[in-house]
Amino acid sequence: MTELSSLDAIRAACRHLPEGDEGAAGAATERQNTLTKPPGSLGRLEEIAVFLAKWQGREKPALDRVDILVFAGSHGVVAQGVSAFPAEVTHQMVANFEAGGAAINQLAKTSGAQLSVMALDVEQPTGDFTREPAMSETEFAEAVQKGFDAVSDDADLICLGEMGIGNTTTAAAVAAALFGGTGAEWVGRGTGVDEAGLKRKAEVVDAALAFHGDALADPLEALRLVGGRELAAMFGAALGARRKRIPLLIDGFVSTAAVAPLARIDPEGLAHALAGHVSAEAAHGKLLSATGLDPLLNLGMRLGEGSGAAVAISILRAALASHNGMATFAEAGVSGG
Repeated sequence: MTELSSLDAIRAACRHLPEGDEGAAGAATERQNTLTKPPGSLGRLEEIAVFLAKWQGREKPALDRVDILVFAGSHGVVAQGVSAFPAEVTHQMVANFEAGGAAINQLAKTSGAQLSVMALDVEQPTGDFTREPAMSETEFAEAVQKGFDAVSDDADLICLGEMGIGNTTTAAAVAAALFGGTGAEWVGRGTGVDEAGLKRKAEVVDAALAFHGDALADPLEALRLVGGRELAAMFGAALGARRKRIPLLIDGFVSTAAVAPLARIDPEGLAHALAGHVSAEAAHGKLLSATGLDPLLNLGMRLGEGSGAAVAISILRAALASHNGMATFAEAGVSGG
């Protein structure tokens, strides 16, 4: 078991990250070139099949077990009026997930995925990061560990999602800390705030950047100081997936911000990841570009919960159905192979 009980232990786990299986990727590419279609004619579906082969270590990948991990957390910064919904909605939505009544419950069923929802001390908000660290080192490490441990060895694919009123402000603060810029460049409407709310969000992010200053230069410290428990857990899950060589499917703005420190620590830190979609949250496209991720879908979604990633699972299944099920030219007796 990997112990992530301190920042130093987490940093150590982020070093010397396992690589994908280039032999399996090469075999998958060769197979693609023999299937009954013009080379490259299935576009990104072909790329996805090779990507999955690389990280699963087999010429014919599978999606028999797909896990959607949704983490929930509460944010002290909500007291500054950065959300159109009150803080108690986080706890209420966790209950809705558990009762099967949320969008992600329906999308998980449709995509053939297993949904797990983990509430991370939702009754205890993080610190208001404009005045203090969002989390102590111990709190941060505990959340990272929970995310890391949530990744099953048996999973063929891990999908990330979240719930937390106020967490688009938190994600904007993390993005600004990691990649520079002002609050106004990173905040969006989140749950649907008005112009005054949007201005407050930008001011809150700027206040956080000013308060923490140079400490934010360390990617892990940035996630601890201005992040949230659910973001830390998603980071831990992304790290766990990488260390177990399991491909990762990321959801929207918040989950992208959560895993972005891996890309800052190591330019190839998210090599095992795909972006399920680009959300309607204003700066998500910019954040995807900064992390080197090219989204699979653009459906104007901005719900969170892992919903965009859940929809994108069907794209991955289509890629594998073609890759694994098509006949080769030789098998079909078709000329041109």
